[in-house]
Amino acid sequence: MASLSYSIYGQGTPVVFLHGFCESKEIWQEFLAPLGNNFQSIVVDLPGFGKSTSNTNYQSVDVMAEEVHLLLQELSVPKSIIIAHSLGGYVALALAEKYPESITGLGLFHSTAYSDTEERKQGRNKTAEAIKQNGMPEFLENFIPGLFYKERQTELQETITAVYKLTSHTPAPTAIAATLAMRDRPDRTHVLRNSNYPVLFIAGKNDNAIVFESAREQFYLPNHSIVQALSDTAHMGMFEKPAETRAMIKSFVEICQDL
Repeated sequence: MASLSYSIYGQGTPVVFLHGFCESKEIWQEFLAPLGNNFQSIVVDLPGFGKSTSNTNYQSVDVMAEEVHLLLQELSVPKSIIIAHSLGGYVALALAEKYPESITGLGLFHSTAYSDTEERKQGRNKTAEAIKQNGMPEFLENFIPGLFYKERQTELQETITAVYKLTSHTPAPTAIAATLAMRDRPDRTHVLRNSNYPVLFIAGKNDNAIVFESAREQFYLPNHSIVQALSDTAHMGMFEKPAETRAMIKSFVEICQDL
């Protein structure tokens, strides 16, 4: 039995929202109203995050994906559109790899099917060690602003502070384990090549976490690919370009619903 915290809004075609590293289901709050009652929006706290801290099944993205699958089984949701940010995208790709028949649309929100480069893996190791040595508050003080486009950080300072507060409840063991899980995830570009459902990519042109130029080749892999590239945007498009990204998600789920 899955032990994940979740909330359900509306009725209709199921849309599952998966958050990113150190985030929680709260980041999707403003995305739900535009979907109205035409969709059943299911927002989930991944293992160890948000209100799912009793669930410690976060040793790998595959294990996290299995927890999401168990939850959807319990909710009697055999098929759904998945919208996933960053780490959530890695989980969604693992879910799509093992249970392709359960996916009717996949939205990768600042995420990638590529595995980490060796340089990136070393960076993950440093992150895990920094959290272990210095704790979460010091880590997040440096980490959160860097997720936003540098030229807009002053303008978005209030939002950055709010995101810091949102992420500050993440337990250190969860953050460390999730960091290593991201480091060790395999390449899943074959999932995109084999997809028989629409795939949406929302990418920030100024993203330092998922570098646009390095990730753009994956845009051409799915049979049905929709690409939204955001200028003056780094890794947090839902906060950097809120109105635009809400419209993108709404349009995408409507496309998936009509297929």
